[in-house]
Amino acid sequence: MIQTTRIEELTALELAELYALKELSPVEAAETFLRQIHRLDDQVNAWCFLDEETTLQQARASEERWRRGLELGLMDGVPVAVKDMFVTAGWPNIKGSKTSDSAPWAVDSPVVGALRQAGFVALGRTTTPELGWKGVTDSPLCGATNNPWNPSKTAGGSSGGSGAAVPLGMAPVALGTDAGGSIRIPAGFCGLVGHKPTQGRIPMWPASAFAPLAHPGPMTWTVADAALMMDVMCQPDWRDTTLPANTHSFLDALEQDVKGLRIAYCPQFGELAVDPQVAACVEKAVKIFELLGAQVEVVAAPFSDPAQSFATLFYGGAANAIRDLDADQRAVMDPGLIEVVEWAQTQSLLDYTAAMNERAALTETLSRFHQTYDLLLTPTLPLTAFTTGREVPENWPNPRWPSWTPFTYPFNLTGQPACSVPCGFDDQGLPVGLQLVGARHQDALVLAAAHAYQQAAPLTHLRPKLFGSPLDAQDT
Repeated sequence: MIQTTRIEELTALELAELYALKELSPVEAAETFLRQIHRLDDQVNAWCFLDEETTLQQARASEERWRRGLELGLMDGVPVAVKDMFVTAGWPNIKGSKTSDSAPWAVDSPVVGALRQAGFVALGRTTTPELGWKGVTDSPLCGATNNPWNPSKTAGGSSGGSGAAVPLGMAPVALGTDAGGSIRIPAGFCGLVGHKPTQGRIPMWPASAFAPLAHPGPMTWTVADAALMMDVMCQPDWRDTTLPANTHSFLDALEQDVKGLRIAYCPQFGELAVDPQVAACVEKAVKIFELLGAQVEVVAAPFSDPAQSFATLFYGGAANAIRDLDADQRAVMDPGLIEVVEWAQTQSLLDYTAAMNERAALTETLSRFHQTYDLLLTPTLPLTAFTTGREVPENWPNPRWPSWTPFTYPFNLTGQPACSVPCGFDDQGLPVGLQLVGARHQDALVLAAAHAYQQAAPLTHLRPKLFGSPLDAQDT
């Protein structure tokens, strides 16, 4: 049963239910989300491109399909925020950079194409740091994207625009990419669900500059909506080396029972201490799994920190992305991006090969780990959101963003599915995320466990105060 009459609070599945009942039209929904963007975006800067004429045209086409009983599925007429990294026919792909060509593309990326075939309504494009290179969202072109719960804080990144849009009801669902945590970091900081699928489960074309690490995925208010989007987007594409078509519905698999699952809880990776308030929220979430009948064991990190190998591969990808740009073009780019590119240029082919070797060894180590444990639970992040416009928190000893994301980037190296789901708030009212990690190809299990947790300890009734909800988001 739908619990709200506010359109901007509806999930994708709730929208589809109301469309089917003829109680809401896709045009009304699109107009509502566009109004919410105009009302709130000047405070968070989540959007870098809108094309309202096209958005409403797509909504009208969906409305007619629903009227005639010819709807294309549960995503038909659902507005989607598209991260400014996904090629979209008719729209530019700027990637937060003054150096990008602003000409519209003639074709869709596979993810956008699959959503289009399912009847989605494209709301616009959401902000990213330049070329998606860091774990916060600010760029010379678009400026900083702020946290919906406190606009003086960062939304995280690189899918920060998508992360800020969904909690504020500017979109029911959004697209993100994740090469080091870029879906899960904003999901953790902004209090929504973010799923990084098994690498290759969702096609990615054009090939990412961070190809050995990169994953596209959904960012949503509920795990059920993430599963719905996975059902639509997990279609093979000849332009990418993706896995075969998924033969089972992720949405149907959400009913899987977590009772009896063998779960490892790892409260800390490496030497970086987890904020006590974050740790407390995550520990409460872990106890929920015990109450649901899972067998939970506290474990130490099953691997050593692969930070050096990750840096070689990730920053090497950044260097490759701008290899053809001249000095004048680089002069207008994010100085931090240029710094990591210059560092990457000091690495040798043997350094790169060694990083790939460690990636293979880490993948084997985690595969062996999952012979014993079905899932690994961790905090998504060791801290809550910090001051916007910064790469790292104030007085942080390391100047680069991966130094505060130890729980996310290892699973980009291994390609495992990992989902961040909200599990509480700190005393500033900033969200805390719980990360669930599964063995490769076990996306259905990860999503089912995340769904079971969200059903047992829901926070979906809480929206940021900026949203304008009568609910007090700080009363947690």
